[in-house]
Amino acid sequence: MVYAKKPFAGPQAVLAYLARYTHRVAISNSRLREINDNQVTFTYKDYRRKGDNRHKTMQLDTDEFIRRFMLHVLPSGFHRIRHFGLLASRPKLALARKLLDAPAPEVQETSTKAEDETAVFICRKCQQPLEIMAIKEPVYLPRAPPKSN
Repeated sequence: MVYAKKPFAGPQAVLAYLARYTHRVAISNSRLREINDNQVTFTYKDYRRKGDNRHKTMQLDTDEFIRRFMLHVLPSGFHRIRHFGLLASRPKLALARKLLDAPAPEVQETSTKAEDETAVFICRKCQQPLEIMAIKEPVYLPRAPPKSN
């Protein structure tokens, strides 16, 4: 027996479906119930429970809420993208292209190392070249597991 859903109603519906998964924040404003100086109260869905009582309320100290929220914020220059189906696996995508007799997309050339080494950073205030004195490690470790209570 095979389970199959009806196909999407065109490209706009596919785009709307994928956009919900690729461009959303960690928590929407509608889930926030109460915010004060000490605590944040919000709703969440407990997927382990069945039935109508899946939605629960959690209250966290403001510092802990911000810490957990920041685990979902990507560093500057990164983009959150999730791929589904054929796009989730390069070998599957290559096989699909072969079966459809579709050409692979053109690869854009990236900058060479020589260009990167000659990059000059300019001060926004005085317009003079900046000299890198040191590169420090980040103060925090991104994607740390949540603290157990």
